[in-house]
Amino acid sequence: MPKFSVVIPAKNEELGLRRLIPELRAVLDEDSEIIVVNDGSTDSTSAVCNENFVIQIKHPYSKGNGASIKAGARVAQGEYLIFMDGDGQHAPEDIKRLIARLEEGYDLVIGARTNDSQASVARRLANGFYNRFASFITGHKIEDLTSGLRVVNAKKFREFLYILPNGFSYPTTSTMAFYRAGYSVAFESIRARSRQGKSHINVVRDGLRFLLIIFKVGTLYSPLKVFFPLSLALLAGGLGWYGYTFHSFERFTNMSALMITSSLIVFLMGLISEQITSLLYKDV
Repeated sequence: MPKFSVVIPAKNEELGLRRLIPELRAVLDEDSEIIVVNDGSTDSTSAVCNENFVIQIKHPYSKGNGASIKAGARVAQGEYLIFMDGDGQHAPEDIKRLIARLEEGYDLVIGARTNDSQASVARRLANGFYNRFASFITGHKIEDLTSGLRVVNAKKFREFLYILPNGFSYPTTSTMAFYRAGYSVAFESIRARSRQGKSHINVVRDGLRFLLIIFKVGTLYSPLKVFFPLSLALLAGGLGWYGYTFHSFERFTNMSALMITSSLIVFLMGLISEQITSLLYKDV
C-alpha cells in the first residue's frame, strides 16, 4: 500500500499533464501512485495518461471538478491524499513542504497562494474576501480557502465525501468541514505558476457559483454566525423606524412590524440551520 496517492482532476489538460506527471515522478517516492481523473476530456488527455503509465479514471462526460476529486479519493490506496490541479499551476516541489507540515501532526495542509499567484485582480479580491469571511466564521486565520493544492489524511477526508459538491467549490466545503469537525488544519505558502491551456472558469456562470460559496461557508460551520447579525440588523431597523414614526406621527407602522417579525423569523431559521449542520457531523 502506497503512503501517498496523488489525485489530479483533468478536463482537456493534455498540455499541463505532459509537464506535470514527469515532474511528479521526480519528487515522489517510487511507491506513490498517481491517479488522473479524466473528466470527459475531448483532447489527448487520455493518451498522455497512457504514455506516462498513470492510473486513469475516465468519465464518459464531464461531471465537475468535485465529482472527479471524489472519484479519485474512492479508489486511492494511499494513507494520505495529495490533490492538485492538472493545468500545471501547482509546482510538485511544493509538495514536500506540505508533507513536512502534515508530519507535524496536521490532518489537512493547504497550499496558500501568494498574492502574485492570482490569475487576475478580480480573483485576488474575491479570494481575499472569502478568506476574511471564513476566518470570521471559524475564528481561525484562513489564508487560502479555495486552493486546489492540499495534502490530507485519506480516512478523514472520506468522512466528508457525501457533502462535497460536484462543482468547483469542493476546496471550500472540505476546508470548512475539517474545521467544523475539530481536525487540525495548516497552511503553507506556495507560488502558483502560469496555467497550461485554457481555463474552464466562466466569469458569469462561475461568478454566481462563487457567490454561493459565501453562504456555504456559514452553513457548513456555524449558521448562527450569519443569521444572528442579520436578525439583529432587522430588529434594530424595525425598532429604529418605530421610534421615528412614533415620535413624528405617534404611529406603529406596518414596516416596523414587518422588520421586527422578519428578524424573529431569520433568528429561528438560524437555530434550525444550526441543528441541521450538527447532524452533518454526528458521526465524526
